[in-house]
Amino acid sequence: MAEKTGVLSPVGESFQIKEGKPLKNVLNRKTLHEGAIVIKSVYNQFKVDEFVNSILDKSWDNLELKARGRQITLNLGKYLPSDYREALAILEKITMNYTSGLFVLGFSFPDFVEVYGQDKDNWDLSINALEKFTTYWSAEMAVRPFIIKHEERMMAQMLLWAKHENEHVRRLASEGCRPALPWAMALPKFKKDPTPILPILTQLKADPSMYVRKSVANNLNDISKTCPDVFIKIASDWYGENNYTNWIVKHGCRTLLKKGNNDILTLLGLNDNANVNVEFFSLDTVSVSIGNTLAFSFTITAKKTTKARLEYAIDYVKSRGQRNRKIFQISQISLRANEKKHYVKAHSFANLSTRKHFPEPTQLVLSSMEQNRKKQISK
Repeated sequence: MAEKTGVLSPVGESFQIKEGKPLKNVLNRKTLHEGAIVIKSVYNQFKVDEFVNSILDKSWDNLELKARGRQITLNLGKYLPSDYREALAILEKITMNYTSGLFVLGFSFPDFVEVYGQDKDNWDLSINALEKFTTYWSAEMAVRPFIIKHEERMMAQMLLWAKHENEHVRRLASEGCRPALPWAMALPKFKKDPTPILPILTQLKADPSMYVRKSVANNLNDISKTCPDVFIKIASDWYGENNYTNWIVKHGCRTLLKKGNNDILTLLGLNDNANVNVEFFSLDTVSVSIGNTLAFSFTITAKKTTKARLEYAIDYVKSRGQRNRKIFQISQISLRANEKKHYVKAHSFANLSTRKHFPEPTQLVLSSMEQNRKKQISK
């Protein structure tokens, strides 16, 4: 799993970490010890110090977030009762009396079910546990092996979850079957044919929870990458039903919008961009050092009343000299006839864990979908 920074949010609270610090750092001796004490309050034989020390072995500092979670899981298996049913009963009992001290350690509870609970004889126990755990720690990664091994049975269960009263469980129904969930096991069959997913998404297409709707949109965006025709059919059928569904479609079509797909542009009323002129496009410099920021500005003018989607793209140079275009949305706006708008934007060329820059000429492209303005940048 890649480095992440941000906020972990269990139900009803936020777990803050310092800005710029890797999220994996919340899994540390202090938080693990706090969680272990909670387990001992229910299971008196739990060896708190041995458990924590076993997790924090010589490999720990080099492990990323997901690997740290799995290391916790394996040690839960070592220090809890060897019988899965007994061990799971302990985890469920302490979850029922949830405290903030349990949050970080509980990150591995769904993973515990994934690792130790896939036996068919434990199916009902494991499914019920995932339903409970996901209200505190999302279980979208843990359900994926169940889908791969028992697709029909698991997808039937997820359709039931899509009708659940709890938004976290409904979100699990969508998020867990995303064909290409980031940092998770892929679902290759669903990349080729997402048909089994569609009843779940249809059930959730007007869900009152934004948390759920975001997941549905992300699932659809995954589908659009490998099965664009399927997505376009869904978008065409859904768009215009209600505001919730319209939001899902708009958010789910972002990959096809970046590709300039004409069917999606037409559906959203964005295919009339020949009536937008891009003028006075300029850079504040033609040479920018790696780590610095490039500012650019431009003006758009509408020939007649229209809607427009404005983007810019950077043709990044890769390590072997090939170029890879990355598109960034600026705005999606409505313009009156002869209306002008001026924009000043800035783009950072700082190296990231996901992107490294190289000192080669780079191209910035400004686009109102059909119109392009290009500038060369030296780095």
